Amino acid sequence: MRIYLGSDHAGYDLKNHLVSWLTAAGHEAVDCGPHAFDAQDDYPPFVMLAAARTAADPAALGIVIGGSGNGEAIAANKVDGIRAALAWSEETARLGREHNNANVISVGARMHTEDEATKFVEVFITTPFSNEERHVRRIDMMSAYEKTGDLPALPAS
Repeated sequence: MRIYLGSDHAGYDLKNHLVSWLTAAGHEAVDCGPHAFDAQDDYPPFVMLAAARTAADPAALGIVIGGSGNGEAIAANKVDGIRAALAWSEETARLGREHNNANVISVGARMHTEDEATKFVEVFITTPFSNEERHVRRIDMMSAYEKTGDLPALPAS
């Protein structure tokens, strides 16, 4: 599987670890940067590049990494066609794929050990989307909003 990765300085070491780990596991890891450590860098260019490349490659997934993962998830979700899930446990990584068909995982490098973060990524990339009707319906609502800007209809009360 092709997997695009982007980070900032806080996620730089974890990103490099994951590139090596993914490659050793037989995946095509595409490092969208940064390619050198810079304590003053900004995450949006790297994260949004990884997200844009993921969105343009429907068979691929993406990984974005920062200190907390919050800003990275927000930035990735600004890219049309991306559903980025912030994972802070194996369960949230699994549910991001299973229920939300997330195509990007966001991880906080300062929040977890390297082993924990690697496990979140492993769970994320090996979990399929459930295709349950209720989840498909909800994703379709979000996709329609992305295209039209029209809010989904509220249920009748």
